[in-house]
Amino acid sequence: MANNGITLANAYEHIGEEIGLTDWVDIDQMQVNIFGEITRWPTRGHNDPEWAERESPYGGTIIHGFFLLSLITYFVRVGGIDPADGARSLNYGMNKARVLQPVLIGDGIRVRDRIGLMEVVDKGKGKRLITTTHHIEVDGLDGPAAYVEYLNMWFPKVD
Repeated sequence: MANNGITLANAYEHIGEEIGLTDWVDIDQMQVNIFGEITRWPTRGHNDPEWAERESPYGGTIIHGFFLLSLITYFVRVGGIDPADGARSLNYGMNKARVLQPVLIGDGIRVRDRIGLMEVVDKGKGKRLITTTHHIEVDGLDGPAAYVEYLNMWFPKVD
């Protein structure tokens, strides 16, 4: 996705707007298993399809909520929302993160992100603390599966 014309200088003008919609990303049980292993949370409800089909109230394994949230940095990068005059950014954290509904993995899912611009704070010398909103959608589910208010500290390009 191409940049939508947002710069560090004009970002204020885009507050309240949807500034990006990512392409769909495929996630399968293998990725969920790997996430469980590397985060040291390989629980049956996430990583044991046979058990989850029999015992889980969802009828199968569900994606880790933190897996959904961890996709934010990827979605920011591929969402075409980087300011054209920005040199780099640093993750500054989250104001709010909510996992709104369980997501059954089954044979795999597709997720995407609707990105909005919530706040821009001038930090001097051209730097901006930019807060974006993220509605992570799952193909076939009504409403977002997760909502995040994500902060990035942007540094301007130096001529």
